[in-house]
Amino acid sequence: MKIIAKIHTDFKEKFGIPRQSGLSASRGKIVFEKPFRNPDALRGIEEYSHLWIIWQFSESIREIFTPTVRPPRLGGNKKVGVFATRSPFRPNPIGLSSVKLLSVEEEVGLGTVLYVEGADMLDGTPIYDIKPYITYTDSHPEAKSSFAEKEYGKRLEVVLSDGLAESLSEEERTEICALLSEDPRPSYQEDSSREYGMLWGKRELFFKVKGETLYVTGIK
Repeated sequence: MKIIAKIHTDFKEKFGIPRQSGLSASRGKIVFEKPFRNPDALRGIEEYSHLWIIWQFSESIREIFTPTVRPPRLGGNKKVGVFATRSPFRPNPIGLSSVKLLSVEEEVGLGTVLYVEGADMLDGTPIYDIKPYITYTDSHPEAKSSFAEKEYGKRLEVVLSDGLAESLSEEERTEICALLSEDPRPSYQEDSSREYGMLWGKRELFFKVKGETLYVTGIK
C-alpha cells in the first residue's frame, strides 16, 4: 500500500474529531506526495461533487487482533463485533470517508491540491486512495444503520457568549458551533460540572454540557 497524499485539517488531536464524515463543515486540504503530484492523475475530478477517501488510522495501529469492541454510542459497555462497527481498532487500520469536493487548486511547491468539506480525519492523516462518489450506486436511502441510526440528526444547542463570539470571524463561529453541536464527549459521560477542552486549528476550545445545551466556556 502506497501513501499517495496527506490531509491537513484543524484537528490536532483525536478528541473532538467528528464521529463520521460529512456531518460538519470541517474542511481539509489534500496534498499529494511528490511521486503522485501529476496533474493528469486528477484530470476530470472537478466534475464530481463528492469523493471517497481511503485512509490510514495512523494513531490507532494495534498488533493484536480484538474481535469485539465497545462503541461509545452504546455506552462503552456493550460489546459488538469489530466488523459491525466503524471502530478505528481494526486488523487493518483503514478508514473510509465521504467528503464534499470544494475546489481543485494549483499551489506553488505543492502541485494540484484538493480542498474538501466534511473531513473527519486528524491533521496529517495518510491517504491511500481517492475515488469519485457516484450517486446511482453509492447512495442507498433505504438502508438501515443499526445503533448508529438512533443518533443521527441529534444536535446540541451551542451557546457562545458575546465576548467569545467577538474574538471569532463569522466563518469560525459557524464552524465551531456546527462542530460542537455534534457533542464531542464520549456518549456515556453526563457530568454537567466537567469542563472539556479540545484543540481546533490554532485554538483550544473549552465547554460544558448541561442537558441538551453546550456552553462554550473559553477559547484560547
